[in-house]
Amino acid sequence: MDYLPESVEALIEELTQLPGIGRKTAQRLAFHLLKSKADSPRRLAQVLEVVARDVTFCPRCGHLSEHGELCRICSNPRRSESVICVVETPTDLIAIERAGGFSGRYHVLGGSINPLEGISPEDLTIDGLLGRVDEGGVEEVILANNATLDGDTTALYLSRLLGPKGVRITRLARGIPMGSDLEFADEHTISRAIQARTEITS
Repeated sequence: MDYLPESVEALIEELTQLPGIGRKTAQRLAFHLLKSKADSPRRLAQVLEVVARDVTFCPRCGHLSEHGELCRICSNPRRSESVICVVETPTDLIAIERAGGFSGRYHVLGGSINPLEGISPEDLTIDGLLGRVDEGGVEEVILANNATLDGDTTALYLSRLLGPKGVRITRLARGIPMGSDLEFADEHTISRAIQARTEITS
């Protein structure tokens, strides 16, 4: 656009790359930053730089961590090693933690199987999950995949791989509405689903 400085236009364009941010919202955010106190945009830029430089994925579970170290959950000795809750994304993990009532460990798959979008089992962290179970000490794996067709497909695939390993395999109860993402469910629904999880038999 020839009526805005190039730097402002570049900022708006970058903001539109964020999920759920259209052109008008991006403009409002950009103008808000420009109107803010002089150091506000600078602080935001510094935080983004630190995140881009330091935040990685936990080498054990796939959750967010810093400097390639174990995440806060994997490094917490008070968390139970005997139960692993499998989720698709870090936002799903956060939703369960926010609901409370779970004191085990997690494994973040990084998505779900979706052949139409070119996402195969090899694109997910399934091998890491199987390796953790093979190490011993895991008694139960909770499949907390989203209640979608892709989530169901992934859960079924995982249950078939985990079945011969002698661990209890459970799935979140259907308190989570079909077609919805875990991160948008309320705390009460997630907590109830965790408590009422059901066993999967292969």
